[in-house]
Amino acid sequence: MPSMNKFRAGSERGNRRVGDGRRTVDPALRQLRYALTAFFAVDGFVFAGWVVRIPAVKEQTGASASALGLALLGVSVGAVVTMTLTGRLCQRLGNHPVTVGAALLLSASVALPAHAHSAVVLGAMLLLFGAGFGGMNVAANSAAVDLVAALGRPVMPSFHAAFSLGGMVGAGAGGLVAGSLSAAWHLSALALIGVLVAVVAGRALLAHPAPRAPGPEPEPAAGSDAPRAGAAGPVGWLVVVLGVVAACTAYGEGALADWSALHLRETLLASEGLAAAGYTVFALAMTVGRLSGTWLLLRLGQTRAMVAGGSVAAAGMLLASLAPSVWPALLGFVVTGLGLANIFPVAIGQAGSLAGPRGVAAASTVGYGGMLLGPVAIGFLADWFSLATALTSVALLSAAAAAIAYGMRGSAQTVS
Repeated sequence: MPSMNKFRAGSERGNRRVGDGRRTVDPALRQLRYALTAFFAVDGFVFAGWVVRIPAVKEQTGASASALGLALLGVSVGAVVTMTLTGRLCQRLGNHPVTVGAALLLSASVALPAHAHSAVVLGAMLLLFGAGFGGMNVAANSAAVDLVAALGRPVMPSFHAAFSLGGMVGAGAGGLVAGSLSAAWHLSALALIGVLVAVVAGRALLAHPAPRAPGPEPEPAAGSDAPRAGAAGPVGWLVVVLGVVAACTAYGEGALADWSALHLRETLLASEGLAAAGYTVFALAMTVGRLSGTWLLLRLGQTRAMVAGGSVAAAGMLLASLAPSVWPALLGFVVTGLGLANIFPVAIGQAGSLAGPRGVAAASTVGYGGMLLGPVAIGFLADWFSLATALTSVALLSAAAAAIAYGMRGSAQTVS
């Protein structure tokens, strides 16, 4: 495995070996990793905290369901537009300053929706919030790609695990305070926490330039068989394909966030409390899968991990959607979460390795489009067929992600 051994030799600024063969990490890179982990965590924390207060904001604005739906599109529009621009901004200003700026915008703007008194004003405020969310995801992922290359280890899933953990904490804390704290106070507290984290963690990012991979060209991380420029076809084409892989799996994440509880409640007649456990076990499985992602990637390589993950997720979702009772369905959600966990971060990381921040921006825009499309598509399919049948589309797209990743193996730097 010459390519893996070459990279594992470490970088001048990255990993070093001491006399007994153990690997040490440059303290600056370790500090950067902690800081980036904090940014990913606060991203999930703030976004989930906003989501749990949507019912209160709806009541405050007096908006109808359709008007609220249009207002909520502000998040999507703001995110997608900003994602397309953030790659260029990162190339001009650097990943670290843009990450800090986007985090400050995301955190500060989460307080605004609680002061909206109409759907139109709410939509305008959510444009800002969406801009912060989109910019944060592209810039932080771009910074993570640089750090992964410098460390020489495939630690990208650990950052996304921090996002998942932050989301679980944000949603849980929001649920606990929803009955006793107004949306205005809650979202203001979220804003304050987010700004403080951005300021403290941002000092570490701004104090150090973005690290560079060893050698004259960036190499894939250890255990990686990421596509490389010139391997087969234009880089831009490969980035788009990676974005499609990310979208296929993000579709499932978005669909299960909105429809898993309803499937358990209406299709399988679960109690309200048990139905709520559907997304909880899925999110927990995603987090566990991402925390073990580095171990998995070191053993399988990135392409094999995506193929295996998509196949496992497809099997799990078929079980969850077609199960005759609640407990097999919950098991299916767990298997689906484990399968989907690492595909999105690996695909985004490969896009960044190919084309830098613009690659991250392009793949993220396509990928998050799948997350936005999932809930809507499931709704239409459920009206035409049934909710159980509609959820099988998650299995279909997971299998498609595995097939696409397998088909890209000829364009990859294979590590055996």
